[in-house]
This record gives sequence, C-alpha cells and structure tokens, in this order.
Amino acid sequence: MPSPSNQRFSQLLSAHMRRIRASAGSVATEIGMSRESVNNWRNGDAMPSGKHRDRVVACATYLRLTEAETNALLDAAGFDPEYPAQQAVAEGPFAATVRETFERMDRLMPYPILMLLSQAHWGQPPFRDAFIAEAARRFGATSVLHLQPPYSLAVEPAEYFRAIGEQCGLADVDSDHAFEAALRRRLAGGERVFCLVSRFEQGDPALREMLAGVLRSLSETHSGRLHLLLCGGEALADLKYQGGELSLLNIADVQVWPEMDAATLRALLRQESGDAIDDATASRLLRLSGGHPALLDAAQRMLRSEPGIDDATATARLAEHALLWQALLPLVERDEDRTRLQSLLDTDRLGRARPYLIDPLLRRLYWSNLLAPRDEADGRWLAWRCEAVRLAARSVLVDA
Repeated sequence: MPSPSNQRFSQLLSAHMRRIRASAGSVATEIGMSRESVNNWRNGDAMPSGKHRDRVVACATYLRLTEAETNALLDAAGFDPEYPAQQAVAEGPFAATVRETFERMDRLMPYPILMLLSQAHWGQPPFRDAFIAEAARRFGATSVLHLQPPYSLAVEPAEYFRAIGEQCGLADVDSDHAFEAALRRRLAGGERVFCLVSRFEQGDPALREMLAGVLRSLSETHSGRLHLLLCGGEALADLKYQGGELSLLNIADVQVWPEMDAATLRALLRQESGDAIDDATASRLLRLSGGHPALLDAAQRMLRSEPGIDDATATARLAEHALLWQALLPLVERDEDRTRLQSLLDTDRLGRARPYLIDPLLRRLYWSNLLAPRDEADGRWLAWRCEAVRLAARSVLVDA
C-alpha cells in the first residue's frame, strides 16, 4: 500500500494528467524518463529520487500547471518550491477574477497571451492597479511592464516606440527593432516578464501591426517567458475576430470581464465609500442598474439620499442618465435604425450570446453596455441590461 507521501504525490500527478488527458508515455517522452517510471509515480509505487527534481519541474511545465500547482506538486515529492511564496491578491472587488486571470495565463502554452475584453464604463482595463499589484507579487515589480501605445495617428515610428520604450524602462529605443532587441535581452537572460497592454487597438494601424509583430516574435522565441495581457473593448474584439492580419491576436485566448454579483458589489462599495449594505439592498441595486457601473453608482447614491424611493421612480431617474443618452443617440440617426431599435425594445430575448456578435446594432448595444448575457434553460441570451436602459431607449426614440 502506498505511503501517505507517495499517495499525495500520485493523486496530484494523476489529477493533473487527467485534466489534459496526458498519457504516461507522453509525459515520459517529454521529461526524459521511462513510461514505467511515470506509471510508478502515478500509481504511488515510487517517488521521484533526489536527483529528479528537474524532471518534476519539466512535468509540471508539460502539464500546464500554475505556479501554485507546481509548488504543491514539488512539495508532495519532497522538493523545495520552484516559485517564491506569493501573497494572495487582496480580497477586494473581483479578487477572484484577478487570480483566475493569472492562473489561466499560466496554463496557456506555448503562448501565454490573454485578451481581457470589457464593455463600456468599466475602464481599460478594469481594476488595473489590482492586476499590476498581483503581477508584481508573481513576477517581481521590476518585471512588470504596462504599455499604452500613443493614441495619435500622426505620431512618427521613432516617437511611437520611444514612448513605449520609456514605459518599459528601456533606454535608447527609437524603432521597432530597438524595442525588440532591448526586450529580447531581458528575456534571453531568463527573466519572466509580465506585460499589460491597454489601448492596443487605438492609434496608427501600421504602427500597431509593427508592435504586434514584435510581441509575436518575442512570444515565439521565448516561449513561456513573456506573459501578455491585452485589455480593451469593442475595437480590440474586432481586431481579434476581424483582423486576420494581426497574427498576435490570432493566437491570443479571450476572457470577458464578468458580470457584477451581490458579493462583489458589497466589496466594491466597502472599498470605494466604506458603505456596508445587506443582501436585500445589494439585490435591489443590481436589479435597478443591471450591474452597469455608472448606473450602480447613481442608484447607490439615490438610495442613500432617499431611502424611501420606490423602484418605478428610481428607474425613471436612472433612465435620464447622461451616459445612456450618449450611447443611444448615435443609434437613431437613420430611419432604419430607429425601426430596428423599436422592434428590439419590444423583445425580451434579443439574440444568442456569442463570442462575437455579427449583427452590427446588437454589437454596438452590447459594447455600449446596454445589453447583458443572461443564462436561461436553453442557453445564454442577450437581454436589455435593466429596465432603465429600455426606458431611456424609448425616450430617445420619442425625441428623435
């Protein structure tokens, strides 16, 4: 019967192999051992010897384990951790999302490139400081880069890459080649670098393609060392699904910013204003706002100043929010758009929630944060985010 230590290691190894359907033969080939040895590990009949720590690390890499999972597997085998102990991300709003994002990137092989897409009014990226702080804990503060390509369409290539180089702390960068060479030197030295890129979809398309080519080249030649998190909204999604020439985005995985829930809302309010609310108040705020960040803030201030306000009155006031009108007015400029919008307002389910919406009007409504995906018995459907949004759209149509 396997000893407790053998059993713990074998259980972890077996679970990780099952997760990606890895065979003993494939693991053995990858780490340079016999299939019999891997089977003995997996069955609890043997443990890695003291000279096999590097083989366990190679096994963890092949099985796409996160840093925490790698350390746990090494600990079960009686080895020291591969990665430094990391302080858990602060338990603030969307803390679980931040953790899950990094763990997901750890499993993306051979290219740890992830696109984080969010609808309007969340910011680009949402909760940026939390991502940068967690990256600093995992990679070290000096290995965390934040790129914000210049927005101007008139900027020259030298200025474009000089600005990016300065953001990365790289000196003497005045071209795409210089930027690539400077970052390559860091990666070639064995450093693991985390790079958060916001506003990637903005600016000059030709320069954006040059930047994409540099990042793609570095990802290929230094596999697993350059971790890229690209943040954006509608334009970034368009580049992913419509811009086939941007090869960097073709190999990127996609994650969508999650919907607000009651627990996250309570944490958000505690952090921003120190307010503590009960479950009933959180549910009411989410019902009135649909989880829209700006409407949530307006609803919370309204309920604080007028505790006795009823839902109908609160909804009517939220429907007058300037951001809703700013998003809706451009959608009613043409007669055919007004007709289509009117038909959508009379519908509860507007269409299937898809990774990319082909319908131009639904796509604009979605990225303007006026629609939300809702889980139903027969799948995920798009619906109006809340009654205030629908009421605002009706008012816009009347006045158009």
